[in-house]
Amino acid sequence: LFTMVIGGILPFGAVFIELYFIMSSVWLQRFYYVFGFLALVVLILIITCAEMAIVLCYFQLCNENYQWQWRSFLNTGSAGVFLFGYSFVYFSSTLEIMGFVSTMLYFSYMFICSLLFGITTGTIGFVSSYWFVLQIYGAVKVD
Repeated sequence: LFTMVIGGILPFGAVFIELYFIMSSVWLQRFYYVFGFLALVVLILIITCAEMAIVLCYFQLCNENYQWQWRSFLNTGSAGVFLFGYSFVYFSSTLEIMGFVSTMLYFSYMFICSLLFGITTGTIGFVSSYWFVLQIYGAVKVD
């Protein structure tokens, strides 16, 4: 559980500021025109997810826990939980939605976005951990 919190908060922290502008463009009908910076932030997100997954997988393998597959996915995939938590903060601080149906629509869309974000970051973590495990165990010479 601790590794999932650490593995999720760092990728979320890498895109935290940019999420505010993206959510403002979606929910407040503002223009978003900084796509070059968005590409840089996505690159930083991919690198952060990969590094966190490799480091946490290495710690897990050092502790002789070889069930790394699901944990490598969940460590970085927990960033989706942080995104859904941020949607509550954004709802209470920025949006002025009053109706029940509008509120349910907002949280339903944000749940779907958070789920997709979690699946994306989890997949990045799993693929990078898989590559790392192949590299370290491929270097072992059996005589």
